Amino acid sequence: MWLAIENESEFGLNNLPFGIFSSGDRDKRVGVALGQYIIDVSALLDMDLLVGASAYDGLRESLLSPSLNKLMGLGNACRKWLRAGLQDIFGSELSAEKQQLIINKVLVKGDTATLYMPIACGDYTDFYSSRQHAFNVGTMFRGPENALMPNWLHLPVGYHGRSSSIVVSGTPIRRPWGQIKPADSEKPIFSASKQMDFELEMAYVIGTGNELGTPIKVADAMNHVWGYMLFNDWSARDIQSWEYVPLGPFLGKNFGSTISAWVVTPEALEPFRIEGDKQDLEVLPYLNRPEKSHLDIHLEVIIKTKDGVENLICKSNTKNLYWSVAQQIAHHTVNGCNLQTGDISASGTISGSEPDSYGSMLELSWRGTKPLMMKDGTERKFLNDGDTVIMRAYAENESGRIGFGEVVSELLPALDY
Repeated sequence: MWLAIENESEFGLNNLPFGIFSSGDRDKRVGVALGQYIIDVSALLDMDLLVGASAYDGLRESLLSPSLNKLMGLGNACRKWLRAGLQDIFGSELSAEKQQLIINKVLVKGDTATLYMPIACGDYTDFYSSRQHAFNVGTMFRGPENALMPNWLHLPVGYHGRSSSIVVSGTPIRRPWGQIKPADSEKPIFSASKQMDFELEMAYVIGTGNELGTPIKVADAMNHVWGYMLFNDWSARDIQSWEYVPLGPFLGKNFGSTISAWVVTPEALEPFRIEGDKQDLEVLPYLNRPEKSHLDIHLEVIIKTKDGVENLICKSNTKNLYWSVAQQIAHHTVNGCNLQTGDISASGTISGSEPDSYGSMLELSWRGTKPLMMKDGTERKFLNDGDTVIMRAYAENESGRIGFGEVVSELLPALDY
């Protein structure tokens, strides 16, 4: 590659994730991360460097859009063509004059740009697809004998969340108010949450959907996924535990979720597809998993305390998911539910079998009974005001790393009510 990028960059030519950025006189538009730079794809188009662009009507308009939705609406073939075109431009030998022209007109230094929510999300669904997480939570509340509900091994459990409160990395989240029932009281109280938590998840966005009444078959499900993002699904555990019976999560979840600014393509992750662990029960035929339907992506959670020191508290992996993305989509639409361009679904908390791989504070501190010690000498049962939660994800093999960028958000104190 003729462009010099930072050593060990997670945004190499084998990645090229998509996002939305602005910088200087460039309004919000589509960008692609390459090393420490952002590629202004519309500028490449204007320079006639993207061979075959005429095949995609509306391409220029989609590249100057403030979200990826219009580009996603052009289909998977457009995404694949665009990614291959970028790899050719930056991976080929170019004249010094053309290189300098691209550097001057196309590339933006990442540290001078502002990143935005990459997706205009219409609908959001949160699944509950990690068996260890479901078992841990069930054990805390019902005991190990009844940890998994009777339906859990038969279908991907999920619920419809709130898309309007999904925000991009870097956006603070404020501690919410709600009803809480203290253990020593028969009645609830109105209070700011005292049990703020993160949930380590992987999300995916739908590129092209399905017609109402027409299910997506499990074998075709991955053709509807445009890309993947790292996801922090914040939780107020004390609000959630009082309200969730009988209809499930509501105010304990819909106050905020944080998503990565970069969308990693299925093509970048293709080398990291693996077989999932054998499922315990034979599933109904519509949920039969395709081959290599899981991903091997390393996940980390860090709490940065007010003194600026980072504390690594969790290391997990997407291969810990029991239900695959293909199974989630097949179940989501088996009743004819219509997915649409820009819809986001998240995996649910991803926990492994070891205590340091649990993907939430609820599990890591075992409902507050095993506090975590921070480097500054303080303890955490749940999150404190001023804590910054940092999530990182990467896939890695002999050819390098595929990174997702960080998901970073500070927990702000509750407002006076």
